[in-house]
Amino acid sequence: MPPILVSQNLTMRPATAADVEARLALGAEPDENLRLYGVEPNGAAFGRKEAERWVGALIEHPHAWIIEAASLLGSVRLDRVDLVDKRASLAIGLLRQQDQGRGLGTEAARRVLEYGFDELGLHRVSLRVLAGNIRAIRCYEKCGFQV
Repeated sequence: MPPILVSQNLTMRPATAADVEARLALGAEPDENLRLYGVEPNGAAFGRKEAERWVGALIEHPHAWIIEAASLLGSVRLDRVDLVDKRASLAIGLLRQQDQGRGLGTEAARRVLEYGFDELGLHRVSLRVLAGNIRAIRCYEKCGFQV
């Protein structure tokens, strides 16, 4: 289970089954978010089953956190963590558009990267982003990522 990570405005903590209700209350991600991830929206309904699947995937992941302030904001993960080669990849998503563009993703990413480098001993963290996802690219550049 990953540790709880705290930054100035956020807490990144392991997901629990209790998060299903909060995730369900947020509903489906906006179509714009999905397109920025490279997914074409299909208009599928978002219900309890999807909320349980979302939370369950985070619970099962060894390096995944819920991002929260006063409420659940999204998630952040270190994927493909390789402690032999000392590398991983970063994935982050804020679920509501009103939480984007406020520096919260940058704050969460920085704290998780700090954990990855300082606690896990990683030497390299990579990521993938669509060229048109300008807001995410700015976030990643602030965190020190280079093309």
